[in-house]
Amino acid sequence: MGAMALWMQISSGSETPIYLQLVEQISSAIAKGELRTGDKLPAVRVLAAELVINPNTVARAYTILEQSGLVTTKTGSGTYVSDPKLRHADAAEINLLAERMDTLITRAVNLGLDRGALTALFEKRLERFAGRLDKGKAENG
Repeated sequence: MGAMALWMQISSGSETPIYLQLVEQISSAIAKGELRTGDKLPAVRVLAAELVINPNTVARAYTILEQSGLVTTKTGSGTYVSDPKLRHADAAEINLLAERMDTLITRAVNLGLDRGALTALFEKRLERFAGRLDKGKAENG
């Protein structure tokens, strides 16, 4: 199961805490379908050893992923990617997402991008997730 750490890039010099880097990278892999429902995440100690970081850091990341419903921990057998149908998008999570979008839009405005340029950029990035976003939504559009 050593494959996972290969695409995990931990940057100790980053202003983003390491546990959040893990959360974002694992969330992203799940969103892109690189990690699928039922896939097992590496054991905390294994991943910590591979990335040469503190096991508590990995455990904290897994806890956050579990709280957001992306993974489920089965005692004694490990941590698995959960079924998307069981994930809950609560209001607090959506508010957080909206705030992050505001931050991105603010940066774009400060870089001199107009609505068209920002929309084009967003659409281009959305393409990377197209397979996941368009599933079951085809009849609506």
